[in-house]
Amino acid sequence: MMRKCNPDSKEEYLRLKGSLHPHPEKIRDELFLTKEFFDPRDFVQVKYEMLRRHHTDNVSISKVVKQFGTNRVTFYQTAAKYEREGIPGLIPKTRGPKGSHKCTREIIQFVQERHTQIPEITWEALLREINEKFGVILHQRTVERGLARYGKKGRRSVRSKRHRKRVKKQR
Repeated sequence: MMRKCNPDSKEEYLRLKGSLHPHPEKIRDELFLTKEFFDPRDFVQVKYEMLRRHHTDNVSISKVVKQFGTNRVTFYQTAAKYEREGIPGLIPKTRGPKGSHKCTREIIQFVQERHTQIPEITWEALLREINEKFGVILHQRTVERGLARYGKKGRRSVRSKRHRKRVKKQR
C-alpha cells in the first residue's frame, strides 16, 4: 500500500522548485512503497531511481516503466537527458518562451524613430518595414506590448487605417 502524501514543507518546496511529481500515485516501485527515504512526490528522485533500477538492477525497460507509471518514450528521453547533463538534466524545466524573443529593444527603438519621422504611419506600413529591415514577422499587439514593456509612452499613437477612417467619419 502506498503511503499517503500529505502536504508539508517538502511538498511545498518541491512545488516551488517545479519538481513536484504530477502523479505520485502512479509509482508502483517497491522501494517507493515501503521505504521512507524514497518519496514518490520528488520527481527528480523518481526519474533517477527509474534509470538506476534499469542500469544497476538490470530490470527490463518495459517492467521499469510500468513500476514508475510512465512509458518507454519518456524513459529514453530521461536517459538521454541524464547522459547529456547528469542529475541537473532530471530537474524539470519550465516550458515555452521566457519573454519576448522576436520583438527586441532594437525593433522598439526603430518603431519609435519611424513614428517620430512619420507620425501618421500606419501599423501595416510599420510592420512591413520591420519585416523588411529585421526579417521578423510581428503582430501589432506584440509591438504594442514591447513599447509598454520598455516604458515608452505613446504606444497608441501609431494608428491603423481602420482607426483613422473611423475618426474621419466621426468628424
